[in-house]
This record gives sequence, C-alpha cells and structure tokens, in this order.
Amino acid sequence: MSQALHDLLHLLEKEQIEEDIFRGRSRSAVVPRVFGGQVAAQALVAAGRTVPEDRPAHSLHAYFLRPGDPGAPIVYTVDRIRDGRSFTTRRVVAVQHGKPIFHLSASFQTYEDGLDHQEPMPVSPDPESLPTGAERLRGYGHLAPAVVEKFIEARAAVDLRYVDEPPYGTFGEPREPHSQVWFRTNGKLGGAVNEPLLHVVLATYVSDMTLLDSVLLAHGRGGWAVGDVVGASLDHAMWFHRPFRADEWLLYDQESPSAYGGRGLGQARIYTQDGRLAVTVIQEGVVRVPREPGTS
Repeated sequence: MSQALHDLLHLLEKEQIEEDIFRGRSRSAVVPRVFGGQVAAQALVAAGRTVPEDRPAHSLHAYFLRPGDPGAPIVYTVDRIRDGRSFTTRRVVAVQHGKPIFHLSASFQTYEDGLDHQEPMPVSPDPESLPTGAERLRGYGHLAPAVVEKFIEARAAVDLRYVDEPPYGTFGEPREPHSQVWFRTNGKLGGAVNEPLLHVVLATYVSDMTLLDSVLLAHGRGGWAVGDVVGASLDHAMWFHRPFRADEWLLYDQESPSAYGGRGLGQARIYTQDGRLAVTVIQEGVVRVPREPGTS
C-alpha cells in the first residue's frame, strides 16, 4: 500500500466523539476548499458505522451547501431515520464553524435475490496501456508547474488514467461531451482495511474528481487547472448495484446531457474490468465562465 493511500484511509476514518457524532480532519484540495469527494466519503463512513455490517450501502443522495474550510475539523451528526427488516436509512449533516456545509441521505439493504440485467459495458482500451495521471500532467507545457504538482499530490492515492485527453490537456474547441477514465487505489487493500464499506467509500471519494469533465469538453473549456471556468459541486447521487473492489480497475464512463443557467449536469456508470455495472452516478455542479475585467 502506498503512503498516499495509507494517508487517505486515515483521513476518511473519523474520531467518534459521542454516540452518532463523529469528527473528521480535512486537507487542502486542488482548489482552496475541502474536496467534495472527501466530505461525501467521510459522511458515508459516519453513516455506515451505525449500520450492521451485513447491510451494504445501495444509494446516497447529497447536497453541498457551503465550501468547506480545510483548516478546520468537520463534525458529522448521524440521524438514524429508519431500521427496517430489509432497509436501513441514515441522514448525516456535516458542520463547520457552527453551520452545515453538507447533507447526505444514505440507504443500506440486506442482500436478496432478484431480477438481474444491466446496460452493457462500453468499449474502452486496457487501462495498463494508458499513461498514468502524473505522466499526462507532466507532459503539458501549458500548465503551471505548481498546478501540475498540486494535481498530482491531490490524486496520489488513486491511479487514475484518462482514455482520451482531459479537458485541461487540449481545449479551445468543443468536443463530444463524453469522457472515460480508469481508476483504482494506488495499492491493494487487505487485512483490517478490507471491509466492503471501504470500497464503496473510496469509489465515492473518486467519483467527484472527474464527473463534470464532460461538461467542460462540450464547450472547449480547460477547467479549474487553466482557470477558464469556476465551479463547485451542488448535489451528488450514487446507486451501488453490484459488489466491486476499489483496488481493482474500474471504468468511469461519463457524459453530460445538459448545461444551462450556470449549472452543468454529469451522469456516469462505473464498471468492473470484467464488465459488471457496479455504480451509477449523477451530479450537478456550478460551472461558470469568469467575467472579463471591467464587466458587471
């Protein structure tokens, strides 16, 4: 296991300060606020710690309310909404400086047999044939070295490989609003850290990294790395269909059906390398073009 992955796992695991109340640490992201995937993942850990282990998470729905302060701890309060015979529901509110910054509802279900079908996995190259994220980033001469190193540091716990050029790689001309990345943790999970909840939590963490890329591609924008848009996650939903491992290759197939009113919508499916549909993800975010100096 890499040191970066070890540090991420430590970051996601929180201190329990009272029954159903947890405290988590934060760290800086690529932008000067707490990374949304971190807050969502920590909230899901908090919810999962109050649910029996034989009830895996099957969905989450979340709203990002305020930017998180990376210099302050985050307190997560879990509300035990319902414990049914098959389903368990939890609500989590994340608070900083006395104000809620994030709200999550998550549902957990005991395993049961049922109908089974799925959308086929799209065509994609072998992830091992693609350059690593660091290799791609260091090959872009138009990106400031400080930005490149910040991106690499922020994603060091994850081996994330773009199938095509990312938005910040080639921009200026609109492209098809579709993006694919392969990802897995930068190291294997085992022993005490090999619980099913953790694999779901890590996928939640990664899911917020690239989902709005397809919005940027549709408009020829390079994104946060080049400063031609400003944005933030607004809401995020995930459905966990089938078991998977976050330390094995997962294909994140993403597209954007719409952008309007300063908002962009991304939707995606996550597949295991052998073609099983594991997760569906939908997110809307603020995506704004910076105003020119002197405009109102």
